[in-house]
Amino acid sequence: MATGQIEVEVSDLWLLNPRQLQLPFELKEFHKVKESLRMEYRYLYLRQSLMQNNLRLRSRMVMKMREFLTNKHDFVEVETPTLFRRTPGGAKEFLVPTRDPGKFYTLPQSPQQFKQLLMVGAIDRYFQIARCYRDEGAKPDRQPEFTQVDIEMSFVTQEGIISLIEGLLSSSWPEEKLTFQVPFPRMTYHQAMSLYGTDKPDTRLSWTIKDVKEIFSEEIPPAPVIQGLRIPKGGKYISSKEVDDIVKFSKQGFSANLLATKVKALTSTSKLFSKHLFEKHHKKLVAMLELEEEDILFLSFGNQYEPHMALGKVRLKCADKMEEKGVTLRNKEKMHFLWIQDFPLFLPREDGSEGLESAHHPFTAPHPEDQALLYTCPHKARSQHYDLVLNGQEIGGGSIRIHSAQLQRYVLNNILKEDSTQLEHLLTALDSGCPPHGGIALGLDRLMAIVCQTESIRDVIAFPKSHEGRDLMSGAPTYVSQDELDIYHIFVKK
Repeated sequence: MATGQIEVEVSDLWLLNPRQLQLPFELKEFHKVKESLRMEYRYLYLRQSLMQNNLRLRSRMVMKMREFLTNKHDFVEVETPTLFRRTPGGAKEFLVPTRDPGKFYTLPQSPQQFKQLLMVGAIDRYFQIARCYRDEGAKPDRQPEFTQVDIEMSFVTQEGIISLIEGLLSSSWPEEKLTFQVPFPRMTYHQAMSLYGTDKPDTRLSWTIKDVKEIFSEEIPPAPVIQGLRIPKGGKYISSKEVDDIVKFSKQGFSANLLATKVKALTSTSKLFSKHLFEKHHKKLVAMLELEEEDILFLSFGNQYEPHMALGKVRLKCADKMEEKGVTLRNKEKMHFLWIQDFPLFLPREDGSEGLESAHHPFTAPHPEDQALLYTCPHKARSQHYDLVLNGQEIGGGSIRIHSAQLQRYVLNNILKEDSTQLEHLLTALDSGCPPHGGIALGLDRLMAIVCQTESIRDVIAFPKSHEGRDLMSGAPTYVSQDELDIYHIFVKK
């Protein structure tokens, strides 16, 4: 029996607490429940074996991580504050009002500054199962409050961090799940963007993007980048209408042009981009991309990495469509870990305004070979930033930090054009004999969702938020009276 091996003979029975006659949904495993109901009556849905197994597995993995870090590597677990001050750059932060007029706390996006300050304070190996907050709507792999395994070390290199994390995951991985090999493969940011069109590639798919500019060098000289992507046998499963929809979706947000065609007959030159290609192009594309009948060919041309990024979206959309129709392309049980390194230190501002912003965060140290570029061509500098990708999702990111107050102040004031006075506490600490240091944070919710083979992190969190960042069970966030707002000197516009 599922409840145990002991047969119970009942002699007396007491009803401790009756339930209402009609529950909002059946508690049987095969009964499908709308997500809104699962969220509203979360305490009932937690009784399902799926949630029971996921939360217990999460608990076991976290316990093994703690044992690995504290018992084997002498880390100190430190709790850092959740009421802090506003920090420049990065994601939007939640404001917390105070009774002091016009003054606010913020909830930290991460313990980044605190863990660097702990390095100054000689806590040379720190970790924390940290709660973090971002004022963003929830997505399948993100919500406004989340948990990360936060780690920082003094006198460490990228190699030291990478080795530690590979050991941490190996030691905490559930025995019943498929194992993986260490060390994990590595790839530069440039390689990932060139081959997959994303800095978090799903390497379970073997399809890669190829540079085909040389085929068109005579006819299309203005386009600096022309890329091609072959979807093997995609034409058998993806209709022409669906191909058109994929093109429209993948072009959103990019200025790159995107073309698509089904390969129906390799001997014909009239069907393969008939309006755009000559016979010589046709033959060269067939040879270079190893095209076969029933493949789908996508071409994209534009500037920098935009053609790659458009094809990167195509690649995943096509895989989704084919898997919807029964083709097995990505095995959820297999774990494809991948380290991405050599990121750019700065990127153009995402809002389109002039200037640069940090690719990771403003405390990331430049690559040792590129430090001089900070004062001449900062947009060309590489960083000591590294991400850990698992099955196409970023589950961890970290860097070696800037430990020089002078360099940190220069980056903030001269490159990012941020007000460094908001970080004076950190700059003063760096000037107090701060050791070189670096760290990483693993997204525990995303990691557990992949381990448990669920589509959403909400399936591995006991009380998650909805897509809109709401708690459907309690109704939070809620309105409060003006009398309560008056305590904090706040008036709400209507």
